[in-house]
Amino acid sequence: MRRVLRENALGLVFGLLFLAVLAGQALSGHAAYDAAQVTDGLAPVSLGRYVTSSSFAVDVAENWQSEYLQFLLFIVGTVWLLQRGSPESKELDKAGLESDEDQKVGRFADDDSPAAARRGGWVTTLYSNSLGIVMGLIFVGSWGAQSFAGQVAFNEERLAQLQAPVSWAGYVTSAEFWNRTLQNWQSELLAVGSMAVLSIYLRQRGSPESKPVGQAHDSTGVEG
Repeated sequence: MRRVLRENALGLVFGLLFLAVLAGQALSGHAAYDAAQVTDGLAPVSLGRYVTSSSFAVDVAENWQSEYLQFLLFIVGTVWLLQRGSPESKELDKAGLESDEDQKVGRFADDDSPAAARRGGWVTTLYSNSLGIVMGLIFVGSWGAQSFAGQVAFNEERLAQLQAPVSWAGYVTSAEFWNRTLQNWQSELLAVGSMAVLSIYLRQRGSPESKPVGQAHDSTGVEG
């Protein structure tokens, strides 16, 4: 058991932190929602009803979609885009998809390479892009969930104010939707860009996201 925990510590810790933060968001969101209900002269709702409501769903989904957009753009963009001196970049002469030999696919696969890397054809092509594809699907799914849940929450507010509800198309082209969406996107893009540039000059000893402490600033694609 100790070995399993040690070898999976990164995933387990972040998984537990995710659940703890999600629970905290549910509790604090529920308190804020009930406070707004009371202010509006309405009855408070149970925690169970809140976490199954459109209000909670849209808050969760809009954060998920921005995170997965960030990773999708970074994963795909770093295939071709380079940043001199950054460990987040490939080496300056390796822009692009790289050769089969470099990627260990087909006849260049190792004995312990995934079967999909050895098989060739469409299977290898699909597997070669599977990370970006899955990230993209999660982003699209989260964006869809955000848009539908957001429409319901938006219409609930409009009905409470005796205004006519809007269609899904009307909501996803509204200022309300894009204001919520873009404020998340800009923060994620800033964070990724800052990481790529700051890691040129700054170090974190022992972290694979940083270059070794004594590595030259212009060393590119070198991780600690």
